[in-house]
Amino acid sequence: MKRGLEKFNILVEALESLPAVGKKSATRMAYHMIMQDNFTAIKIAHAIENALGSLRKCTECGGLCEDELCGVCADESRDRDILCVVENAKDILTMEEGGIFEGRYFVLENLEHFDSSHLVDMVNSGVKEIVFALTPSIANDAVMLFIEDKLSHCDVSFTRIAQGVPTGVSLENIDILSLSRALEDRVKV
Repeated sequence: MKRGLEKFNILVEALESLPAVGKKSATRMAYHMIMQDNFTAIKIAHAIENALGSLRKCTECGGLCEDELCGVCADESRDRDILCVVENAKDILTMEEGGIFEGRYFVLENLEHFDSSHLVDMVNSGVKEIVFALTPSIANDAVMLFIEDKLSHCDVSFTRIAQGVPTGVSLENIDILSLSRALEDRVKV
């Protein structure tokens, strides 16, 4: 672009670095914030600044929180017998939005720095079942086996969320891994 739009281009590049935002969307957003709705742009900037200054990882589960413990870990009414292992803190937000799980969570997020001792401590505090809610993949199957091995001395059962064919999707649109899992985990009708 012509000289004088360096700051606009930097804004577009910053927006484009967000997941699922391409060049056209980033340009539209930048133009809207700068030329049509300065108030929203300032509101977004303040919200980002506040979030960066106050959000952190929960010391217990690794989820997103504003205090030392997240709302789930601080909630005494949660089922302490069941622990759901997820890939990242965003997965907790998804599950909590649906209100479908009443137990606690453990975030794997960074497998290179995975500390199994913390997970063992959580399990030893009374967990009877670990539910793996991981994206189906060979790598995550290996992660589940690794964790099962690390906790083999604990009196805990292991399950994983159901996998297979989503409701309303034709077989031609299903990947082979999902289809094979659906066949393996078939149920009687």
